[in-house]
Amino acid sequence: MEMKDMQTEEILSAGIDIGTSTTQLVFSRMLLQNTGGFGKIPQIKVISKEVIYRSQVYFTPLLSREEIDGKWVDRIIKKEYRKAGMKPADLSTGAVIITGETSRKKNAEDVVEAIADVAGDFVMATAGADLESVLAGKGAGAAELSRKTEKIVANLDIGGGTTNICLFENGNVLDTACFDIGGRLVKVADGKITYVAPKIRWLSEQIGLEIAEGQNVEVKKLKVLTDAMAEILAEAVGLKDADVFIEKMKTNHAITCQKKPELITFSGGVASCFEEIGELFRYGDIGVLLAQSIRENPIFQKGNVCKAKETMRATVIGAGNYSMNISGSTIEYTEDTFPLKNIPIVKIALEQPEDIADLDEKLHRAMQIYQESRGEGRQIAIAMKGLKCPSFAQIQEIAEKLTEQYDRECEPDNVLIIVLEEDIGKALGQALHHRIKNRRKIICIDGIYCESGDFVDLGEPIVSGKVIPVIVKTLIFNG
Repeated sequence: MEMKDMQTEEILSAGIDIGTSTTQLVFSRMLLQNTGGFGKIPQIKVISKEVIYRSQVYFTPLLSREEIDGKWVDRIIKKEYRKAGMKPADLSTGAVIITGETSRKKNAEDVVEAIADVAGDFVMATAGADLESVLAGKGAGAAELSRKTEKIVANLDIGGGTTNICLFENGNVLDTACFDIGGRLVKVADGKITYVAPKIRWLSEQIGLEIAEGQNVEVKKLKVLTDAMAEILAEAVGLKDADVFIEKMKTNHAITCQKKPELITFSGGVASCFEEIGELFRYGDIGVLLAQSIRENPIFQKGNVCKAKETMRATVIGAGNYSMNISGSTIEYTEDTFPLKNIPIVKIALEQPEDIADLDEKLHRAMQIYQESRGEGRQIAIAMKGLKCPSFAQIQEIAEKLTEQYDRECEPDNVLIIVLEEDIGKALGQALHHRIKNRRKIICIDGIYCESGDFVDLGEPIVSGKVIPVIVKTLIFNG
């Protein structure tokens, strides 16, 4: 971390992507600046992001179809840190994301947590198709494109095991989806088919093909399959009415937003094959053939396709550059509390003054629901929208109800963590401190949106302690 002057600070970030086909890493430099002006409340913003190191692209090492070779991934990460001249202690933020079919391996969660520990105290472990869709879309430049053109942009990140879709409007996420369409769902070697994923076997049967392990490779037959896969993707983004295949081929959920994309971008390993010619099966799979089918698909040809800023590295750049949020600068916290990782969010309603009256009851109900599903005693964070312009009396009442109920519900050594959207973190935090004194540590931050079911990581305070780097994420391993 380097201070440029009183108003700016430079931090380093890591992005690590362990995907179905490939594993890769990037390091980025971010410049934070206080845009609040002299004598005003600080307003800390990320004003620039620059990728300063890109690793080579490795095939993701596997011990078997069900298990990642965690030791080999560990070697890859350590090797690339050395090549980049980077130490874990140099990093202020970052994310390890495990994606596609790799997130379904039986040891996926253990591997990604172990890699996060090796990568640095502030590099956070993440998984989940929705988050992957957003990070890939941002890394591909689709969010920025939607902002510049004022059009709705859909990015399709087509990897080895899945296609992650994200719709953006004015730089904001409209919707996400994920489908089991990818380049390594059929593998080939020495002229033979060596692997067919279960859903692809089902799809083949539905379109009248018989594709099975041990068969000789027939290009025409496989091209019919990849054409059908491309057609499903066109339906998935709303360019064509959906048929019965959509429901079966989705990984988690389809697009529900009624808005249609006006521009399309493609990223991921398959998209990086769009311009390739030559041997169709040089990667030992149908990735190049699927790329051809997408390029030749008449619906996509009419769909105003734009070139993505990044293809192969979209997700890893998204993980390194776009996973972090910056808290508001009117915050309150106990020193020596950070970093905190994988803290589950419990959200309660607080938007109007009338919501204060039963705030303690709402917290009790939310905690009951959480404890029934996750068990008692675990550290949680309480998320609320917050009142826009609360009075002194309202702040005191909110603090009183939260303090009393949290003391009843939670262990004495649990930190009271409050995550607010509205700019009231400092005022509420001071009121909480006044009541709690030294009984427990507190963190009260604002400027962050999250929902129940999310997890939050809180890094060491930066910019002279004015703000906290925050990663809001999912931790869904699709095993």
